[in-house]
Amino acid sequence: MNAERSATAGMVRLTHVIYALHAFAVFSALLGSATIIFSFVASLPSLAAIVLNYWNRGAVRGTWLDSHFSWQIRTFWWTLAWILIATVLVFTLIGIPFAVAAFVIVSAWVIYRVVRGWWRLSGGLPMPMPPT
Repeated sequence: MNAERSATAGMVRLTHVIYALHAFAVFSALLGSATIIFSFVASLPSLAAIVLNYWNRGAVRGTWLDSHFSWQIRTFWWTLAWILIATVLVFTLIGIPFAVAAFVIVSAWVIYRVVRGWWRLSGGLPMPMPPT
């Protein structure tokens, strides 16, 4: 039987802090002049959050928090990938509407990922992850 390690209270708090950093980046973009997705991958709170994810990933390995760390890391990198794709599309006249659509859709997706992840963490639930 594959027993899962239990998560420490400190690591649960840290995971809440990481979600809070991501949420702060999104919220500051909503109030400021930055777009949500640029703020999510390029602002100091989100950069600090992703560094904390990688720095502490070993401490949550084998616990239910591992799924939250993977969720946060995947959200960050997929957002960055879509920013790069949309940026390339901007350089072509026909791609501008697709780039704008990508920015809007990915912004909504980032908000969804932060809210859903933090909600499940608050309930003590792991994130559903795709099979490896």
